Amino acid sequence: MNTRNRLFSIKKLPFAGIAVCLVLLSVMVACVASSVRTSGKFAQKQCLDCHTDFKTKYFSMANVHAVVKEQKCEDCHLRHGVLPKLLLKEQGNQLCLTCHKPEQIGMDKKKAHTALKNRKCIDCHNPHASNQSHLLNAAGNDLCFRCHQSAQFNKTVVHPALKKETCLRCHFSHSSDQPDLLRDQSVVLCRSCHATEKPAFEKAHHNYPVETANCTGCHNPHTSLQPKLLKASVHAPVVKAACDACHYPPESEQRFGTLKKGSDLCLQCHKTVDLMAGGVVQHQPFQQGKCLACHLPHASENSTLLVRSGNTLCYGCHTNRQATVSTPHKAVSEGKGCLTCHVRHASAQAKLLPAQEQVVCLKCHNRISQEQKTLKPHQPFVEGACSKCHDPHGSNFYGMLKANTTSVCYGCHFESEPKFMKTNTHKPVLGGKCFECHRSHGGKKEKLLPVAADDPQLCSKCHAELMKTAEGGSNHQFFKEGKCLRCHDVHASNVPGMLVAKQGFLCNSCHGTDPGREIKSPQSKHAPVVEGQCTQCHSPHKANLNHLLLADYPDLCLACHTDLKKRMYPGDTAVTGQANPVPGGSASEAPAVDARIYLHAPSDLKNCNLCHEPHYAVEPALTIKPIQQLCADCHDYQEESFQVAHINIAANQMDCSKCHDAHTSTDPKLFKAEIHKPFAERKCKDCHIIE
Repeated sequence: MNTRNRLFSIKKLPFAGIAVCLVLLSVMVACVASSVRTSGKFAQKQCLDCHTDFKTKYFSMANVHAVVKEQKCEDCHLRHGVLPKLLLKEQGNQLCLTCHKPEQIGMDKKKAHTALKNRKCIDCHNPHASNQSHLLNAAGNDLCFRCHQSAQFNKTVVHPALKKETCLRCHFSHSSDQPDLLRDQSVVLCRSCHATEKPAFEKAHHNYPVETANCTGCHNPHTSLQPKLLKASVHAPVVKAACDACHYPPESEQRFGTLKKGSDLCLQCHKTVDLMAGGVVQHQPFQQGKCLACHLPHASENSTLLVRSGNTLCYGCHTNRQATVSTPHKAVSEGKGCLTCHVRHASAQAKLLPAQEQVVCLKCHNRISQEQKTLKPHQPFVEGACSKCHDPHGSNFYGMLKANTTSVCYGCHFESEPKFMKTNTHKPVLGGKCFECHRSHGGKKEKLLPVAADDPQLCSKCHAELMKTAEGGSNHQFFKEGKCLRCHDVHASNVPGMLVAKQGFLCNSCHGTDPGREIKSPQSKHAPVVEGQCTQCHSPHKANLNHLLLADYPDLCLACHTDLKKRMYPGDTAVTGQANPVPGGSASEAPAVDARIYLHAPSDLKNCNLCHEPHYAVEPALTIKPIQQLCADCHDYQEESFQVAHINIAANQMDCSKCHDAHTSTDPKLFKAEIHKPFAERKCKDCHIIE
């Protein structure tokens, strides 16, 4: 190695040493860090580490759900992280069925408990723990009474099986192949406790072999107010143990057969004349001798041995009457129900009513009877035919009507329907609310109205704000006098505003042309007048200005004459719809534009009526007089300046409108925008011979 190389190596040694030290230091740090990482542990918390209240509440109970005891929360729940939320893996019973198979809990049977069928296991069971067996929410019958009202099972006489034991003595909890979740056929179930072979049993049943019959035909299996658990209503022969009053003797081979068939058996005791009570219209089952369609032969929990209670019995045949309606009849839905208005077996009135229809209705609706005394009662009301308009059982329409108001009214007033079906229909008519104006039972005035048809009170009920007269302005005479029907049809019209005639004809029927200024041969006519659109300028009712004008001049005129408005206000973008044109750039770069406009002198065009008629005129352009005379009102033709300007041409030989714009111009002399060049340069002699 030469001297130069050795020198270079010696110089490099300090730097190499530093590098080696840095490498060793980094390795040591990595080792320490690695040692720290490998020595630490990351453990997942258990649910009960946070849910301590849950642990305290449930783990002290006698019976804890297996998955809870084993702390397998995630068998049922999804993790919910920071935010506490009930997140089940499945909904309803489906979660339970992941462990408890359907066939194991009896869901394969014919009859299932409602709670089970509706997927609500937790109605009976606590999903976590309970002090009761099978994780039940309550003990014994108390669990059942959470749904089944206890009052129905705790009357004077209680079945010993229910009193001493529980519902489970006779019923399964989940399901059964028998009705009412019974553990066996009802007869077999009863005989498991009641010794039917004993003499006392035979004596109590008059020696009839009832051990093969259904006990619940006479007895309530749970509780009763009657001895021997007899039902609330018991047939008299059953009470007296006189079974042979209806059946063959017990020793007969046909002992359970009846002595007579159908209603003939019943009519042995229940006389037809008593049941009909003078009626001629018979209830169909009664007429056909089908007593058992409504009554049970032995006993019932319902009065008079009825098969079902209240209206539910009637709904068995009259199914169309059980639908829920928005306007129910209280007589049907409350109190005696159907029997409020109907009798059971026979009546002298149609539809089994106890009296004439109106008498039945007014028994409750006595206030309505006062309306019969009105001057003009409604004819069906006079005839007592309430059901001609109303559904006595309830309906989905206002006032318990049979249909919407218009349909009911058109049922009699059929000629009115085509009259009212027009392009413009009064809102109450369109909405089927005839009662807004007419009284359904009777009115003080003709057409069932509460006031006379032309009385403004009738209209002010809805149009009160509109009918306030204008103070300090002008009011249409008929409007002021409340004679709405002079212009309007009360029901419908093919003319806008429900007018009785087209607007122009209607207004002209009173106003002709201009009041007091009839013009025989007009040369010009205002377009709205010709088109019969008077309301373009006038309010038909009231206004804050004279002559019922909608606005003052010139705004009234400029609402239609928009071209003139644009010329009068060229810089107003709200009028023109565009800004002044800017050559070669944007609006922000626009130079100042001289938008000076010269207006005709008459108060700067604010008084259009100084020159123009509003309706008709004998002169062109609706001017109030010939153009020379009109201009002469302001311009003195004899002044020297005028004669010089017009090169001494007589005014009566000129038509001012040929050269001048009558309204506005960019020229101070109001010359028209397009003029002959010699004329613009005032060189009339180039074309005219001037003497």
